[in-house]
Amino acid sequence: MTKLRHWDGLGTARFVTFSCFYRKPYLNQPGAKRLLIDEIDRARTKHAFKLIGYVLMPEHVHIVLLPPDEMKLGLVVREIKSRMAKRYFAASRVAPVGTKRVFWQRRCYDHNCRSVEVVREKVRYCHQNPVKRGLVESASDWEWSSYNWYQGRRDVPLTIDDYVFN
Repeated sequence: MTKLRHWDGLGTARFVTFSCFYRKPYLNQPGAKRLLIDEIDRARTKHAFKLIGYVLMPEHVHIVLLPPDEMKLGLVVREIKSRMAKRYFAASRVAPVGTKRVFWQRRCYDHNCRSVEVVREKVRYCHQNPVKRGLVESASDWEWSSYNWYQGRRDVPLTIDDYVFN
């Protein structure tokens, strides 16, 4: 298996994608999205990255974030996925204890956003993903994205950090 390179320390925002194992809609399971939200928020505090946008889909996740220069993105994403899966399996009876339980695909993919225009494009992509997939008619109808935060609502699963789009 080829090791994926993550270009850390460039001072750019990052567009990150990670998927459920075999792209199964595991995030539709009861409580799964809430656990993931909690772990993203915990990691944001621990690793001091700025969250700019996100969407949680049934079988994958997109996050736009601005990491501090010293942060190793791959390790932080692995931490989020690992902690979320452990909590999920501890709270559910999806598979008997002792059997192999896998929630996430092994890798994550990321893209360095080299301009503010690209950051905007990636945040818009997050917000339109549920609409394009036919899960909702309007981005405002999908609770599990940053769209409503940008519309001025504050009763959202994850708050968004200040980021200058100039």
